[in-house]
Amino acid sequence: MTTIAGLVLFITFFIFLIIGLPIALAIILSSIITLLLILPFDVTIVTAAQRMVTGIDDFTMLAGIIMNNGGIAFRLVNFAKVLVGRLPGSLAHTNIVGNMLFGSISGSSVAAAAAMGRIMGPMEKTQGYKKEYSAAANIASAPSGLLIPPSSLLIVYSLVSGGTSIAALFIAGYIPGILWGIACMIVAYVMAKKQGYKVSEKISWKDRLFLTLDALPSLFLIVVVIGGIVGGIFTATEGAAVAVLYSVVLSLIYKSLKIKQLSNVIKETAEISGMILFLITASALFSLVMSYTGLPEAISFHPI
Repeated sequence: MTTIAGLVLFITFFIFLIIGLPIALAIILSSIITLLLILPFDVTIVTAAQRMVTGIDDFTMLAGIIMNNGGIAFRLVNFAKVLVGRLPGSLAHTNIVGNMLFGSISGSSVAAAAAMGRIMGPMEKTQGYKKEYSAAANIASAPSGLLIPPSSLLIVYSLVSGGTSIAALFIAGYIPGILWGIACMIVAYVMAKKQGYKVSEKISWKDRLFLTLDALPSLFLIVVVIGGIVGGIFTATEGAAVAVLYSVVLSLIYKSLKIKQLSNVIKETAEISGMILFLITASALFSLVMSYTGLPEAISFHPI
């Protein structure tokens, strides 16, 4: 049955792609067809619906969009310049560190990539960076936000694994997230040497101090969220809501966001979430079919 299910899953998936269906729909339809080989029709539909809905109520995306529109992302970029502004290809390094900082605060790699791409893209273009390289640096480093807490991915892992401590996962996420960013910076350094990308202008110590102090209220969100979760003050999901509230208040203090603009922020969040989360839900269903049919174990290598 595993072999038949695997063939049906991948053959139908590629057929749907060839005839021009969107990737998300191809994933969903091929997954449902495969489930129908194993489960009754009613069970298949209920299981597919539950799997697709679970875990997509994501506050972190909203927090990320608010940070982007509220001036928080811009301040994090300036702080990143303070840290890595004198390295070869400094704009790419700033992008990477900015993604790490933004991801650690918002917990959303999609929001991080959108924010950093919007800010760093035009700057890199004026400095002669290739569009492909700029996009690659941004995309490759954005997923660090999925590892550096607060992270919605770690929350999902806790649920799937049967209740692994979210506080422990959050603490353990820092090292791999930071290593991910450092690995991207190493590649950026090598590319900068090959392409001759410039170093940013030197920042005076007075400006360094100002930019650091200006970014501290944004960075303090990490302390608020992680401290609250580890200290048992609120749950991880509640922590995401706290991040939204903190971001709104801070953006209003910065005067970068007005109350009347919140409706536009929510609308933008819905549009981005609609595009991304639909693909995520489709992938969740696909992974369920894979695990239910035992395909990963069947195709894995077992040494004699």
